[in-house]
Amino acid sequence: MRGIERAAIDSGDISEVELMERAGQAVVDAIMSEWPGLAQGPGRAVVLCGPGGNGGDGFVVARLLKEAGWQVRVLFAGVAGGLPAHAAEMHRRWTEIGTVEALSEDNFRSEAPPDLIVDAIFGIGLARPLEGDVARLIAYLGGSGEEAEYLQDRTVAIDAPSGLCLDSGRLIGQKSERSWEGRPMRAALTVTFEGAKVGHFLGLGPELCGRLAVMDIGLARWHPAVIPDQSSGRMSNIQRVVSKPLDRSGDEETAPLARARVRMESELDQLQKPQHGGAHKFDSGHALVLGGGSNKGGAARLAARAALRVGAGLVTLACPPEATAENAARLDAIMLSPLANAADLKALLQDRRITALCLGPGLGVARAHEMLPEVLSWKKRTVIDADALTALAEAPDLFKRLHWDCVLTPHGGEFAKLFPDIAEKLSAVPMTGPAYSKIDATREASARANCVVLFKGADTVISRRGGVCTVSAAAYGRAAPWLATAGAGDVLAGFVLGLLARRRMPMEAAEVASWLHVEAARSFGPGLIAEDLAEELPKVFRAIGL
Repeated sequence: MRGIERAAIDSGDISEVELMERAGQAVVDAIMSEWPGLAQGPGRAVVLCGPGGNGGDGFVVARLLKEAGWQVRVLFAGVAGGLPAHAAEMHRRWTEIGTVEALSEDNFRSEAPPDLIVDAIFGIGLARPLEGDVARLIAYLGGSGEEAEYLQDRTVAIDAPSGLCLDSGRLIGQKSERSWEGRPMRAALTVTFEGAKVGHFLGLGPELCGRLAVMDIGLARWHPAVIPDQSSGRMSNIQRVVSKPLDRSGDEETAPLARARVRMESELDQLQKPQHGGAHKFDSGHALVLGGGSNKGGAARLAARAALRVGAGLVTLACPPEATAENAARLDAIMLSPLANAADLKALLQDRRITALCLGPGLGVARAHEMLPEVLSWKKRTVIDADALTALAEAPDLFKRLHWDCVLTPHGGEFAKLFPDIAEKLSAVPMTGPAYSKIDATREASARANCVVLFKGADTVISRRGGVCTVSAAAYGRAAPWLATAGAGDVLAGFVLGLLARRRMPMEAAEVASWLHVEAARSFGPGLIAEDLAEELPKVFRAIGL
């Protein structure tokens, strides 16, 4: 975003002062759109301004509200002489019509609660812990109880609730949201400009930001190939990020951003094929799921059915002979193959029609240890999940044999087993910004594993070697808290498997599977159990025009 703004300013077509005016007006517009009642008559507002550009935006908002007849108080955490030039100009314009008070809890509480609070203390680029009067006021505003909830319901944050690192979705200087005397700033509405930032989707971002409004301030001509259209189409729910700052010279590092929508639509469209007459089931791939013993087959069955629903032409569940009858009683379209040991697996994998394999769900760690050497020697598209991840973490020699056609699908605990040093960095208290993020961790893990890593969670992050990375977040309008149910991860593994079986590349298979996983949950709604996810896919496909 800094690069985009700098490109616009360097062009000579717009000044920093004009950009700040536009940002302030956009915040006021977003407020009135969110709460139409506030536009019916002037109210009382407190604007909290910080010592940088975010504070400058706050001075603009304060002036615009006062010019509209509002009673406005400005609490300022800084001195006018320390402001950047464009923010200092906005401070000057405000002081021509209003006064400035020191930002403190006592000053805030000196009058009755306002109708509106604007948090313009810190936004993008926070690099240090909050302290002093700022920390104490935020702890008060973020507290619990009836009064705090009243204030939070009326708080608007510019770019981010103060204290939130927008590079990571973490809190600088805090291990968790409960580390302060109170709680961090929570907003009912967060207003940001031109495009959402990754910290809005990672970690605590969705919880602290409330509703997210992305406002246009006229910079589209400087970034048409960089920020995907977030207002329409399938890519509206995928935030693709790259590691390098914006380079307007056409650096290939930014190419995934420009191609993101095309790639997503291409992968989803593949779900329709083959459409030509006389197509054979093997044209859509043959997926193999390795199952566990008796009374442990539910997870493998979930994965197998998900692979079939997502479009694999054939799915075989290979399980110990003693579990065959149990699985046969629960499955119809899924084929079964008795598989006693690794030698049987080696023989089965001679079938060249098998295009992808999944092992882990309900497999058992001991059986995963036995099967992994044969699977990794096969060197074809493979999903490694659940018990197989635990086995992989316990066998460094096998970990070294991972290849680029593998997809690892760990949740937080499994990630910590596989990459303990990376997980330690991710859990350490960040004292400076930008904080080490889930994006950083997943990129580092995929580089070490030499394959795709799908790090699960509400803020799922997917990365392949080389650092290309996607954040697929179940947040804001895509929130699906009921997806936190037993077996949902097994279904996700099956979705990845089915797409791999259809000969999709591992990164794209992981991206599309993650997107469909959330869409299926949202389509079904509350009351969801894991078995519902795959059965909801036909409705999702129809909704997106497949």
